[in-house]
Amino acid sequence: MALLTVENLSVQLLPGRHDDQPRTLVDNISFTLDSGEILALVGESGSGKSLTSLALMRLLPEVLAISSGAVTLGGDNLFALTENDMNRVRGKRMAMVFQEPQSSLNPVQTVGQQIAEVLNLHHSLSAQQTQQRVVDLLQEVGIPDPQQRAGWYPHQLSGGQKQRVMIAMALACEPELLIADEPTTALDVTIQKQILTLLNELRHKRQLAVLLITHDMGVVSEMADRVAVMRHGKIVEQAPAQDFFHAPKHEYSRMLIHSLPDRSHFLASPTQAALLELTDIKVWFPIRKGILQRVADYTRAVDGISLSIGRGETLALVGESGSGKSTAGRAILGLEALAGGSVSFDGQRIDGLSRTQFLPLRKRIQVIFQDPFSSMNPRMSVREILSEGMVSLGVQVADPEAEMRALLQKVGLEADHLDRYPHEFSGGQRQRLAIARAIAVKPELIICDEPTSALDVSIRLQVLNLLKDLQQELGLSYLFITHDLSIIPHIAHRIAVMKNGKILEQGTAQQVIEQPQHEYTRALLEAVPAMA
Repeated sequence: MALLTVENLSVQLLPGRHDDQPRTLVDNISFTLDSGEILALVGESGSGKSLTSLALMRLLPEVLAISSGAVTLGGDNLFALTENDMNRVRGKRMAMVFQEPQSSLNPVQTVGQQIAEVLNLHHSLSAQQTQQRVVDLLQEVGIPDPQQRAGWYPHQLSGGQKQRVMIAMALACEPELLIADEPTTALDVTIQKQILTLLNELRHKRQLAVLLITHDMGVVSEMADRVAVMRHGKIVEQAPAQDFFHAPKHEYSRMLIHSLPDRSHFLASPTQAALLELTDIKVWFPIRKGILQRVADYTRAVDGISLSIGRGETLALVGESGSGKSTAGRAILGLEALAGGSVSFDGQRIDGLSRTQFLPLRKRIQVIFQDPFSSMNPRMSVREILSEGMVSLGVQVADPEAEMRALLQKVGLEADHLDRYPHEFSGGQRQRLAIARAIAVKPELIICDEPTSALDVSIRLQVLNLLKDLQQELGLSYLFITHDLSIIPHIAHRIAVMKNGKILEQGTAQQVIEQPQHEYTRALLEAVPAMA
């Protein structure tokens, strides 16, 4: 008998100011999950994956309602339980790991206190037993020095360690079912590998059933026993993982699989003169101690790196979080002061320029950030967002209105989107809007800081293709900062691998990926989830 059975589950958005009728967001879905099994629920953003998980936990917001269906866990109908009884199920029999641990952990409580809270809610343990259990759980999920780290606050831990703490909290009361909602989306490939390995070990050790919600088909291939594909609130295909990847039946499933970048074809590097040159640049942040806050040492975020990018070329700067990639990008933009070295753009040295002196370069060097939503003013319309840079940087165009409409069409948006606001767009559309804003001022170099890391596979491929098309059409150069090595052959001509503020290896994309010289590069490549 299956541990979890979901039958004909539907979730509706209740009528509100903009809708006279309820709208179905999850439409009559059914699936089962056995003990010790991993079922991957896959699909793009908005397909209903996370809503399904919240419905199973009975954690839907008030504007949503379960309109039909039944969910049984170990024979118990969860929808028939009182809220009091359901509180005893959550955490104890079924638990959830969310995508973003930083927003799920309480910043003013130690991680030990937060794990202890779960234990105290469901078990009658003494303070000493609770403390020991907390340390044991942290040790089980691979937190180093768990006795000490139990007293740390979330901000003192890395992203991977925070996610491990979330898993420890979820496993504290030894649940039968774990729902993992995009648990590795924003993590580096090596950290992702560790988290996935940990989940796999725990499911075998505890006979834990795992509902893995993801849009990463590489992760699905490595982890899942079975796959269920969701689209527009419906499950369009279910199959054992091996059958799914070798012979997908639904057209949408085939599209998801084929949306993965081709890792066997490499771009030929253009032989153009260097547009940007970094020579032995250093960015050091002072560490101050004592009452007088004297400088005791420095954090060497960027510690003597040298790079060059030719006209019409893409250089991928890869490495894990904290390696110094984004700091290097900020140094190029003049947003971080150099402790040494030089930055030259088009033959002109640009480090050390004042804000006024750097202003003419702002339209020649643009940036696209990882999260387009937080980089846009939510109170500004698309028209205002696009015109702001053009006006402030003095870009002269004969017909600004026609120019903005053409920009939107160039990035695959509609001309009548000019009067919309950022919240009215999907994640992929917002990233297209960020690209339109960047090219509005006719730059020569764009620094792309993790522009696709939070996007679905098909949207990611669309954005990568758009960047390539714009490069060919406009002759743009890109510094493409990323930790996702799977997309590099599709977008980059050359690669530089960065760790602890230093460049360990650089060369053409084909050289670095097919014949990595440094052990760290090999470790990064081995950690990338691969399709079976």
